[in-house]
Amino acid sequence: MSSSDGSIDLAYELEDKPPIPEAILLGLQHVSAMFVPTVAVAIIVAGAVGVSGGDTTYLIQMVLVFSGLATLVQVFPVGPVGARLPIVMGTSFAFVGAAIAIGGQYGLDAVFGAVVIGALVEILIGWQYERIKGLFPPLVTGLIVMILGLYLIPVGMDYMAGGVGASDYGSYTNLGLALLVLGITVGMNLFMEGIWRLLSILIGIVVGYVVAVALGVVDFSTVADAGWFALPVPGRFGFQFEPVAILTITAIHITAAIESIGDMSGITAAEGRNPDDDEIGGGLFVDGLGSSLGAIFGAFPLTTFSQNVGIINFTGVMSRYVVGISGAVLLVLGFIPKVSAVVATIPSAVLGGAVIVMFGMVMASGLRLIFLNERMNRRNMVIMAVSIGLGLGVEVRAEIFEAMPTGVSIFFGNAIIVTAICAVVLNTLVPRPDGGYEMGLEEPVDGDDPSPAEPAATQED
Repeated sequence: MSSSDGSIDLAYELEDKPPIPEAILLGLQHVSAMFVPTVAVAIIVAGAVGVSGGDTTYLIQMVLVFSGLATLVQVFPVGPVGARLPIVMGTSFAFVGAAIAIGGQYGLDAVFGAVVIGALVEILIGWQYERIKGLFPPLVTGLIVMILGLYLIPVGMDYMAGGVGASDYGSYTNLGLALLVLGITVGMNLFMEGIWRLLSILIGIVVGYVVAVALGVVDFSTVADAGWFALPVPGRFGFQFEPVAILTITAIHITAAIESIGDMSGITAAEGRNPDDDEIGGGLFVDGLGSSLGAIFGAFPLTTFSQNVGIINFTGVMSRYVVGISGAVLLVLGFIPKVSAVVATIPSAVLGGAVIVMFGMVMASGLRLIFLNERMNRRNMVIMAVSIGLGLGVEVRAEIFEAMPTGVSIFFGNAIIVTAICAVVLNTLVPRPDGGYEMGLEEPVDGDDPSPAEPAATQED
């Protein structure tokens, strides 16, 4: 594809099949980027709720098993279920606060009971998406993609420093490892070609990991304690259906649906287009069904993983077969705790050097969606300013809701929710000067200044 339609230079397009050795390495690159963040949700919630070591290991395994299954269904749909896009699925940090609060008050059985019911709202949204898609033009989806990257950047910085709560947070060792990985990743991507450029993220992580082992900062104790095989057990933690817990989890699943729409838009932006109705509907079906079924076995809610969207845009590898390999790897790791324990020893600082550029690429792909589909006139710029300003504002200053009920702070303290609400409401209520939108940066409307990209532009009749 040419860059004139908004696509990036793709090394492998959606239906391309790279050589098997190369495809395996590219698939492992996706796994390495999302493995620790996705198992971290289980570790954090289990620790906060007071779950035993054996149950914590089981929670981690179920997250991996159902992340793998959901990824495979996204790539290779079953009927209408699945987007047929290179979507990597995993657990989202958006559910951590609510899971801890619900688990602490009612127990893990209430968490999983709420997810079984609440996740079904994503199926409803996917089913009715054709009726509501007018609420999500490129301006809105682009802003959602942008905020996904922007609000995750502080998470990436925490990883670079060693992880929140680490005793050596911000140490020279952690920052040095992170900058080493970042330098290798960016340098190889910009100055090398072929397989070396495509595997820049994986090579950066591997080099950083080897250096971390040499420095003695990798803890292998969890590997010795891990078993060799584990099977899913339905209802291991039981189920409890608390109305407050169900409402809370349902609201967050609505957020997850918006996030997934943004992620799918970020992926198809690499081809210079927006996702179609079937892709979005099928993707949301997997979100909802995967989360609900996974909760029966003890997996936390699943959603699309934004950093893997960044990998696609960073490397130019959009092949769904590569991501299919990632799903298969996750599934296998879910049944072999010993192997997944080795991967989990990658230090946060090493991952931080890689994810920071991924999150930045997610933000950049959202910006590209807007610039290639919307006019940069006064109306759209104000919508962008308000949506991003308030979205980032509630994320970095969540304490402004301290005087309000917990439910309010959980809902309106989320950057994605606030950005989406602002973008949808303003885009719906404020009429477009020309009644529509077209591709590209266009002429100014209603006296707006010409676009900086087209200084010679003149106003339409």
